[in-house]
Amino acid sequence: MGQSKPNILLIYTGGTIGMIKDAETGALRAFDFDNLLVKIPELKLLDCDIETISFSQPIDSSNMNPDYWIQIVEIIETNYQSFDGFVVLHGSDTMSYTASALSFMLEDLSKPVIFTGSQLPIGDLRTDAKENLITSIQVASLQKNNKPVIREVGLYFEYKLYRANRTTKINAEHFEAFSSPNYIDLAESGVHLKVNEESLRKPNLRRKLRVHKEMDDNIVLIKLFPGINENTIECMLNRSGLKGVILETYGAGNCTTEKWFIDVLKKAIKKGIHIINVTQCSGGSVIMGQYETSSHLKKIGVISGKDITTEAAICKLMYMLGLKIEDEKFKKIYETPLRGEMS
Repeated sequence: MGQSKPNILLIYTGGTIGMIKDAETGALRAFDFDNLLVKIPELKLLDCDIETISFSQPIDSSNMNPDYWIQIVEIIETNYQSFDGFVVLHGSDTMSYTASALSFMLEDLSKPVIFTGSQLPIGDLRTDAKENLITSIQVASLQKNNKPVIREVGLYFEYKLYRANRTTKINAEHFEAFSSPNYIDLAESGVHLKVNEESLRKPNLRRKLRVHKEMDDNIVLIKLFPGINENTIECMLNRSGLKGVILETYGAGNCTTEKWFIDVLKKAIKKGIHIINVTQCSGGSVIMGQYETSSHLKKIGVISGKDITTEAAICKLMYMLGLKIEDEKFKKIYETPLRGEMS
């Protein structure tokens, strides 16, 4: 009995990959998604069946928000039993955020959801869109004993497949736009497609997919800088309805030891606001208590983000607030890897 071809669903949300230049203004605008497949006849050579679905109004990824995340998740949920893998075409600017969010929203995922996009439009002579799209579909089609090889949310860009919630966009101009500073690549595309088996997530296949659609965006991101003052911090922390804070600190999680700063954070924590400590550095981890400048944070109950990216930290916080986890359990759960997002 012959093995059937994998079914892949291509989901187009918008982004440079599906853009064309307006003849009059020269500005990039979205074009009809069906044209994307016309532009890449090589897709017919892939050993899989491809179906496509598009946002009715494709968006620039700068306009991405949790409502659109829910739309993508619902497309996957509706089509989960009919397809072996999913490829999401998305603008690169906020791709790490969306891909990280989906890793949390899709609990017990056992099929590939691969995000990709491009730095140049599909019609451009030097475009990176073709390779990114073709290899992403190939990656989503990989099977072993009729089961998907990749069973998590990934991000593929410029010859590398990354764990989505470990990525960050590092360059606005180069084709190598993304990096995974604290986790090894899941796969690399060269003459051969080399999968790093030991780096892949191994979900419990007996569990069924659970989809979470409550993402609470009552949060704020505060990046520390020398000279940040009490009024600024207080203004941000006294916002009505605030439930969580991502605090981007220096180095291994360090901050000023000035009394006003610690007192303001302490007051917020007493009010039930969850404060997560993440590093501003592109790589490395928060280690609270390693230096005196972070031991105060540990004492007052600030949560360690360890080696999580800021993008994943934000999405994890929205996800956990959406689950309405009790305050006494929140710190322990946040500091635990849920989808391989931290070491």
